[in-house]
Amino acid sequence: MRTRHTYRMATVVFGPRPPELETWLGRRRELGQDRCDEVWEGDYHVVPGPSAEHAFVDSQLAHLLWPRAEQAGLSVTTAFNLGEPDDYRVPDGGVHRNRPSGVFVATTAMVVEVVSPGDETLAKLTFYAGRGVDEVLIADPALRTVRIWQLQPGLLGQKSRYEETGHSDLLEVTGAELAAELRWP
Repeated sequence: MRTRHTYRMATVVFGPRPPELETWLGRRRELGQDRCDEVWEGDYHVVPGPSAEHAFVDSQLAHLLWPRAEQAGLSVTTAFNLGEPDDYRVPDGGVHRNRPSGVFVATTAMVVEVVSPGDETLAKLTFYAGRGVDEVLIADPALRTVRIWQLQPGLLGQKSRYEETGHSDLLEVTGAELAAELRWP
């Protein structure tokens, strides 16, 4: 039996974008295909939309998190822009202390990510820590796991970083509990 692998491939263009690239990016915007695209410290990351399996897990997580968030006085959203125009990421969802507004959200209580083959989910943790995101929840459909990290303050001038704890203090739930409630694809 053959296993199908998806590999991450990057294309880097140094200097000004060629007109053909600008035209292609403009066409993506017109078609709404850029909703998941991100800008990492000025570098534009073209990200495809989610697979059906990804979307299935993402929608279930929103459904499972909603009542827990409401009980804690928090609100839940689907994908949003975390950061600012020249440096932002687009998590699959978020749990917010206040109802967010505007195109860019400076920080949030929790980001929710669903892993897709070859994506950059784990590479976003440093950015999320720098933005002061308290918790990160990552669901992996291939492994059927839900992992939760909590932000730990940096000591003696060190930067804050995440520690995988497996539970959310914000929502009073464990990753294992959520994984058991999900109907995995």
